[in-house]
Amino acid sequence: MIIVAKIGTSSLTDDSGIIRRDAISKLCAEVAGLREEGHSVVIVTSGAIGAGLPALGFAGADRPKDSVTLQALSAVGQSRLMGVYDSELSRHGLVPGQVLMAPLDFIERRQYLQARGTLNRLLELGVVPVVNENDAIADDEIRFGDNDRISALVAQLIGADLLVLLTDMPGLLSADPRLDPNATLIEEIVEFDKELEAVAGGPGTARGSGGMASKLAAAKIAAWSGVRTVIASASRPDVLRDAVAGTAGVGTVVASHDRQIPARKLWIAFAVRSSGTLVVDDGARRALERGGVSLLAAGLTASSGDFVVDDAVEIADHSGEVFGKGLVRVGSDGLPCSGSVVVVHADDLVILV
Repeated sequence: MIIVAKIGTSSLTDDSGIIRRDAISKLCAEVAGLREEGHSVVIVTSGAIGAGLPALGFAGADRPKDSVTLQALSAVGQSRLMGVYDSELSRHGLVPGQVLMAPLDFIERRQYLQARGTLNRLLELGVVPVVNENDAIADDEIRFGDNDRISALVAQLIGADLLVLLTDMPGLLSADPRLDPNATLIEEIVEFDKELEAVAGGPGTARGSGGMASKLAAAKIAAWSGVRTVIASASRPDVLRDAVAGTAGVGTVVASHDRQIPARKLWIAFAVRSSGTLVVDDGARRALERGGVSLLAAGLTASSGDFVVDDAVEIADHSGEVFGKGLVRVGSDGLPCSGSVVVVHADDLVILV
């Protein structure tokens, strides 16, 4: 089995941003246990920015928010973070390999194939890839901002069997435990809906950039890739082994979807930032949802945003519900246009509902 295990900043660092070596030690020991059982494991880790906070004198202070300082913190913290992984994995006779990734690694076909080849070769060589977003040089306009989505895309990239999202919560709860002491664990998710996304809420801790909402979004990406996901507590004993075994109560299990979309459409749906919105009439929505057809200009009722050819746009109905996403063949300055003109080709269109 190929497993992708993602662990977040809140599980790796204390309130001052200092790396908790015990947390990484626990994770690495569990990874070693899976390797002994014959599994391959990729670690997706956060924590570089958090690890850089004390080194640059920000420990105990409010986390900086400007992108340039965050990039500097990441550059300083990444080596410290990898140093701990190297030390802890070495104790088990394992070799880590650092892989820093960016959105273009999933969007550009050549880079996608290169990334897949590198990760697969590392696994063949017995290396434990340790993946993080390349925060130090990431363009703020084309970055993920959290590693949850990267972990799901990596799972699709290498054809993983399981994605484990490790957090400081036991899984997705029925309500915010800070507000409702009676909140209970949602043990299984089969379908995604607005109520479920509302339960997930917003960002989690000040140190992290994700929160349960981003984990639910990552689980959706994985599900559409045919990958089972488990959202579970990083502090739970043997959490990775229990996730692999499907132990009851390990966390929130998200079943893989029967509908698996190709890698290119997965990039369009989740890896490319939207530059605008196209509003279509009811007839166009019905036709698009049936599949196999392109969006023609005749079906448009309105558009917003500034976009050029090959930019990604959301597709919404008259009520404002976004139900699709695609790459445009006509820029915003070319609309409106003749009703027979293809605005989004079927090959570049993903239905999201």
